[in-house]
Amino acid sequence: MHKIPVTVVTGFLGSGKTTLVRNLLQNNQGRRIAVLVNEFGEVGIDGDILRSCQMCDEDGNQISNEAPKIVELANGCLCCTVQEEFLPTMQALLERREEIDCIVVETSGLALPKPLIQAFRWPEIRTGATVDGVITVVDGDALARGAMVGDLDALEAQRQADDSLDHETPIEELFEDQLACADMVLLTKTDLLADGEQQRLESWLGDQLPTGVKVVPCHQGQISPAVLLGFNAAVEDNLHSRPSHHDHEEDHDHDEDINAVYVALDREFDPKQLVKGLAHLVENHEIYRIKGFVAVPQKAMRLVLQGVGPRFDYFYDRLWTEVDSRQTRLVVIGQALEPEKIKMAIANI
Repeated sequence: MHKIPVTVVTGFLGSGKTTLVRNLLQNNQGRRIAVLVNEFGEVGIDGDILRSCQMCDEDGNQISNEAPKIVELANGCLCCTVQEEFLPTMQALLERREEIDCIVVETSGLALPKPLIQAFRWPEIRTGATVDGVITVVDGDALARGAMVGDLDALEAQRQADDSLDHETPIEELFEDQLACADMVLLTKTDLLADGEQQRLESWLGDQLPTGVKVVPCHQGQISPAVLLGFNAAVEDNLHSRPSHHDHEEDHDHDEDINAVYVALDREFDPKQLVKGLAHLVENHEIYRIKGFVAVPQKAMRLVLQGVGPRFDYFYDRLWTEVDSRQTRLVVIGQALEPEKIKMAIANI
């Protein structure tokens, strides 16, 4: 029996992973793709966005044999819960291997890629699937502003002064682990960069990456499947060449202070007023990401809102349906967030 190729899409919060996967599903070029979505938080925002790609019906069911089946893993970081959900999900997909051409795993923005890939060594999976390649998505605009890893020049000076990198934060270690595991890096949101910034970022990223790993600009997730799929890397067999900060740990924990607050409100918001209020919230709390759906007065369509640091984007994706609860539902991800304070602050915007 052939092994199903699996592409792992990793990257920090808000880098554009979901947009990339959604475009891949819409332009699958006849490939039958199964998608596993790992979501950090109590509500599957990313899963809902993927389901709105019009490849699936409103219940997430397959419309035809060619449509992707979306399986959403919703209880935390995939690399930490893999024994609870990942194994049975992969086993279920492998039972339908003749219906699937490839699998795409979109990891949580807080997930370390290497523990996930190690799971493909398990006997229950190894005979049926192989990691075709790892795609790391990097937010070019955020990186240029130092939002993910601090100031680039300062970080480079720190590298040269201290090879041990003892003073890195867990987020910086995560970013490095995602780069170290990559077969390709996609640099997104380059349209927001000033003149010369893209070249500088590509050069800096190239210095951090293993030899031969390319940095490819990607606008709004639009890139040919032929570029993303078909690396034939069998990543699980050469993990020794992809170093991680956690290689010498039997187990790992993400920063225990990182948490997600789920907010559901039976009210509508003016988008500009909401963004203004959320921006003020970000200024006063250690918030990494805000995302969700918003009910807008006198609008029949659902608003998708996504924020990374001080930057917010929003768009209308589809009509509210009869089965929807016309609620504003947001997930706020950050460090040491107090749920009641966050919920009250948003309710009072």
